[in-house]
Amino acid sequence: MKKIALFVIVALTLLGCQPKEEVTAQEPQGSVVYMTKEITPEALINIYQALGVPAEGRVAVKISTGEAGNNNHLKAELIGPLVKLVNGKIVECNTAYAGSRMNTEDHLKVIEEHGFNTIGGVDIMDADGEIKIPVRDTTYMRYNIVGKNLQNYDFMINLAHFKGHQMGGFGGVLKNASIGVASRNGKTYIHTNGQSEDYTKLWDYIQPENQDMFLECMATAAAAVHDYFKGKVLYIAVMNNMSIDCDCNGNPTPVALKDMGILASTDPVALDQACIDLVLGQEQSADNDVASMKERIESRHGIHTVEHAEKIGLGSRKYTIISIDK
Repeated sequence: MKKIALFVIVALTLLGCQPKEEVTAQEPQGSVVYMTKEITPEALINIYQALGVPAEGRVAVKISTGEAGNNNHLKAELIGPLVKLVNGKIVECNTAYAGSRMNTEDHLKVIEEHGFNTIGGVDIMDADGEIKIPVRDTTYMRYNIVGKNLQNYDFMINLAHFKGHQMGGFGGVLKNASIGVASRNGKTYIHTNGQSEDYTKLWDYIQPENQDMFLECMATAAAAVHDYFKGKVLYIAVMNNMSIDCDCNGNPTPVALKDMGILASTDPVALDQACIDLVLGQEQSADNDVASMKERIESRHGIHTVEHAEKIGLGSRKYTIISIDK
């Protein structure tokens, strides 16, 4: 166990960050989050294997395909070898906002432009409809509305690109599981705190004073997807090309943060918390605009998504980072 503690301290020290929780030499604190500073196809496979949970059966690999004009999304050449290793299928859903991915025909064009069709293809899960799945927190949502084809998979690898977000403050694995897996109407249902299931009325219900409700709905939807797979979900976050804007923005604020690596866990709450702590734990410099990311997350109260996800039992905000780098 002393070796585990040493791994944690080395990983965080090299990044110029401090661990969220003081690490003892006896036992890891909270959930284990694995980390590598390398961002390569080989490193992505290594961190998947470090989790020790093989993806079996019909495997969905959930990514964001990225809006046309946005070049910050995860690249096909980076994720392709992992997708092929697990014999997986990339899965996505259409967007509720007007853009290049709002309907299936246009979305498929973006997928081709971004090269995802070359690594096994992409299943737009709500192309032929949607289904409702149970939620554990019914404060605002009676159910979660997801792409119909979710029912075609036995296992999910939630492969997220960590970055900022215009509405949620940040986008990590919780957003990738909630907004990302929701159908167009499901996205609207989350964004409007359960008030509307009609994507054509998305902007009729969104009010700034309801921000915390929206964030809690994201946590609720993420838990619903986790529960749907009965825990057969792995979570991986790639921390590169980090803008304060999401990959769903076709004209994002330029990248102004240093690449940090890849993190993975079976606990999505711990993983998102670790990513937030690592990126905000860096020092501000001319080539590393930590202040803008901090402002983006705090101004949207982004941490509340993680707080609520922990509250409803999806995971723990306490974690230990273990480096897999030699």
